[in-house]
Amino acid sequence: MIKRFQEWLTSASGLRRILNIYGPYIGAGVKVEYLAKDFREARVSMKLRWYNRNYVGTHFGGSLFSMIDPFYMLLVMNNLGRDYIVWDAEASIKFVSPGRGVVKAQFVITDEMLADIKANTANGEKYLPTYEVMIKDEQDNLVAKVEKRLYIRRKG
Repeated sequence: MIKRFQEWLTSASGLRRILNIYGPYIGAGVKVEYLAKDFREARVSMKLRWYNRNYVGTHFGGSLFSMIDPFYMLLVMNNLGRDYIVWDAEASIKFVSPGRGVVKAQFVITDEMLADIKANTANGEKYLPTYEVMIKDEQDNLVAKVEKRLYIRRKG
């Protein structure tokens, strides 16, 4: 059973399923819509519900923030492999407009991003790249802009 669970964690479809039953995501109403087999893209969404509204009836900022929290780390980690340490280092969020209805975010890892990481960690140095994520509503209006900084270092 443990081996089966570990296999799920290393496959995109298994990890997507696990994230969709992860307690904090259930509590916030976050849904992982898509996770590419090669871990190069992820898409998440969150419907506005009674339990993730703020006092004025729009999406609670903490839920918006949690919606994007682990994805760049997970995507980069799965693309670089076990020879690298990858952690979320810091993040900031700028709320642009009230989030209503369904909000969504997309994360993409490019060849250029991976080449940049490998070049900057080749000699064992830590690297702290920052990636932007846009949270948008159903009409494609910007709700929030998030900057995620990762800590990346090659092992050994």
